[in-house]
Amino acid sequence: MIRPDPMRQRDLVGYGETSPDPDWPGGAYIAVNFNLNVEGGGESTLANGDAVSEAMLNDIGVPEYRGVRVPLVESVFEYGSRRGAWRLLELFDRHGLKVSVLGVVRALEQNPALARAFVERGHEVVSHGYRWIDYCQVPEAVEREHLRLAVEGLTKLTGARPLGWMTGRPGPNTRRLLAEEGGFLYDRDSLADELPYWLDMPSGPHLVIPYSYEANDNRFNENSGFSTASHFFEYMRDTFDVLYAEGQRGAPKLLSIGLHDRLIGRPGRLLGLARLLEYMRSHDRVWFCRGIDIAQHWRARHWPV
Repeated sequence: MIRPDPMRQRDLVGYGETSPDPDWPGGAYIAVNFNLNVEGGGESTLANGDAVSEAMLNDIGVPEYRGVRVPLVESVFEYGSRRGAWRLLELFDRHGLKVSVLGVVRALEQNPALARAFVERGHEVVSHGYRWIDYCQVPEAVEREHLRLAVEGLTKLTGARPLGWMTGRPGPNTRRLLAEEGGFLYDRDSLADELPYWLDMPSGPHLVIPYSYEANDNRFNENSGFSTASHFFEYMRDTFDVLYAEGQRGAPKLLSIGLHDRLIGRPGRLLGLARLLEYMRSHDRVWFCRGIDIAQHWRARHWPV
């Protein structure tokens, strides 16, 4: 099944009542994809030439300020790059887990050692754009240039061209520009489903692997949803249990979990993720995968006809 780009024509039907069997490797009941967002240094700040400071997911509830730098907010983003990301890498190493790193190029340019560590450990580095900003009102020419800078920058930092893309806050031109650029196997700029799906683009079939802002540590932000590690663990465990049971009944899904180095990377929150990994690994027929693994599987088994 292939459908039009929802940035041009909405689709509220999707797969309908009965979703297809994804035929995950090993007959897995569920595919679990962890995504580590690395954004510090790419956020809105006068230091990057922006007019305002960052008010989104700064974790301390400081509002946007115009025309002035906000050192406390900047330090939250710096924490993720300086400490949180390394703590998470150590946890992933202990569990032998390979993840998708959603890397903002302007962020990784300021910590190239971290970019190298991701590659050396076998994690996938997905382009999270050149900047971590909202592209809804960014002029098309500027967004096109940022796309070019993102590809060139990440290629230089990691030694390989990115095959996955996620803007995070896409605008109406984003997917079209992405398809025109070419070279990507998939994008993550959708929250619309729990299985990948194909879109009909002028350049040909385009694969979307849905992300989640709900199965996400963003709920730690300002304690707006999760206040403790246990809250995170319990919510993600329950999500896993429901999807795992659906898989046992013959309808496997994808559980995409979003993480941020400056959020879940805090000591008082990390144990929730550690407990979750132990819990998931206690189950059989669970496929832990990166975005590129999902894309390659879907392209091989579910190419649109």
